Amino acid sequence: MSDHVDLVETSEGAQELQERKRTGPEELRRELGSVLRLPEGVALDPGDISTEVPEDETMIINMGPQHPSTHGVLRLMLELDGETVLRTKPIIGYLHTGMEKTGEELMYIQGGTNVTRMDYLAPLFNELVFALAVEKLLDIEVPPRATWIRMLMIELNRAASHLLWLATNGMDLGAIGMMLYGWRERELVLAFLEKVTGLRMNHNYIRPGGVAADLPDGWRDDLVAICETIPVRLDDYETLLTGQPIFQDRTQSVGVLGPELAVALGATGPILRSTGIEWDLRRDEPHLFYDQLAFDVIVGSYGDCFDRYAIRLAEVRESIRMVRQMMELMPPGDYRTQDTKVTPPPRSRIDESMEALIHHFKLYTEGFKVPQGEVYVAIESPRGELGCYLVSDGSAKPYRLHIRAPSFLNLQTLPSMMRGGLVADAVAIISSVDPIMGEVDR
Repeated sequence: MSDHVDLVETSEGAQELQERKRTGPEELRRELGSVLRLPEGVALDPGDISTEVPEDETMIINMGPQHPSTHGVLRLMLELDGETVLRTKPIIGYLHTGMEKTGEELMYIQGGTNVTRMDYLAPLFNELVFALAVEKLLDIEVPPRATWIRMLMIELNRAASHLLWLATNGMDLGAIGMMLYGWRERELVLAFLEKVTGLRMNHNYIRPGGVAADLPDGWRDDLVAICETIPVRLDDYETLLTGQPIFQDRTQSVGVLGPELAVALGATGPILRSTGIEWDLRRDEPHLFYDQLAFDVIVGSYGDCFDRYAIRLAEVRESIRMVRQMMELMPPGDYRTQDTKVTPPPRSRIDESMEALIHHFKLYTEGFKVPQGEVYVAIESPRGELGCYLVSDGSAKPYRLHIRAPSFLNLQTLPSMMRGGLVADAVAIISSVDPIMGEVDR
């Protein structure tokens, strides 16, 4: 028996970055972003852009999916000329869980438990966009208190998400203390979310028709403590990072992205706003009651890693500012619609009424039917435009569920931002995109 073992190299097929001799000039120019910036109807002159590089002077290496600074299971193939990055290709699919297809086999009443796990650092946003899509198809109105609770929870979730990004971004760039401080402040927010929903993440709290439970006793005191603590700690972050020369050298003029290319690539959120484009769905396509709040849309000027850091830091301040306003504007009333089609009876009624017991049983075993139609709803998540496309065939399950995940589109900016930079800059650039692979692979 032979001791020889054939080693089979794994391949991701067309996703992988090929050697230059096996890559056409059109694809090389596309990787430079040249094709994306062309006006409609204008052809590209092949001589306009040089894609020639001596093949024997470059090499292709893998970064990830095990690398801790690729933020999950992102794999990048890099073509290097010494320490300089010439080409980059993101390869995804290592965390694929088929959530959209799974969602088509779950009743609408079960859907929140599925979508909440996509962007696991901002689960309440996934739940909200799904609930809004279902409610739009059902044509039901959510009580004002439920809407304000939803806004309160997602702005706290936005702050928690950005705080974790500040922590991991600091770690990626060598600021170990920032990792500890960011986690510390995030714990304040997660403790409140756990008190309200029962869980630290993957809450299934925002549901079609409202929210799962009302705010608990003492919620105002908890929020006052959060709103008084976090802004002070953000000032400490400014002292630690913003003016720090090493941090500035690692982020300023690194990973620059222009506004035209950002729009062409479908980038949204802090990445788009860092290029100077003021686009925030909370202001530009108002949903919920955001038009009743005073807040600023934070934009950058240079489109580099430092701008993206500064925007997220400022957005935590804006979220806390909105939370303060919502504490004052929170109305009394129901926390979910009283439409019996989508809302189960109160727990106390089940022990007293056979009709309530039957209603509860049928709602959780058969679900509620949604009228035929299709809808797209979008909200502003911490990473950009989070959209839900939902098609109903009139049954209790979606015919088609598709999520527009901002991280998925934002990853397209990596090749343009990394071209011409150093390998050492790759870590800073990947971190500045803030990709969540759960929603990329879905």
